Amino acid sequence: MLRVSKLTDYATVVMASLIDVDDGVLSAQALAERTRLEPTTVSKLLKQLAQAGLVVATRGASGGYRLARAAAAISVADIVVAMEGPIGMTECGARRGGCDHELHCGTRVNWQRINRVIVEALQGVSLADMARQPPPRRSATALQAARA
Repeated sequence: MLRVSKLTDYATVVMASLIDVDDGVLSAQALAERTRLEPTTVSKLLKQLAQAGLVVATRGASGGYRLARAAAAISVADIVVAMEGPIGMTECGARRGGCDHELHCGTRVNWQRINRVIVEALQGVSLADMARQPPPRRSATALQAARA
């Protein structure tokens, strides 16, 4: 099963919570309350996201965190890489030299091709896209009536 970690999922939630901040910054505690995540978890996430350059921390009494750039300019791939490192379905998909069998592997080229497609898909979805509510799903009956 292909799955991102729980922390990566939470990082996306925390970052999405920073999109519409009126006063510019939110404290780690305010983000924990807003997202209903544990404060220690939020602090850990913010530290990694700041190290990756996705959020900016401001110190002081009115300090807190804000997105480093517009939500539309931050991709899901950026968040995954910040939290989990290079994206790779296999060792050779993420980086060269990670596998002893790389030179004589018959499936390597295809795994790398699959990896490129996944990376492109993650790069094609922005944080702004993730924060948008999808349109309500229409029932099969409503779709049939619309076609008639």
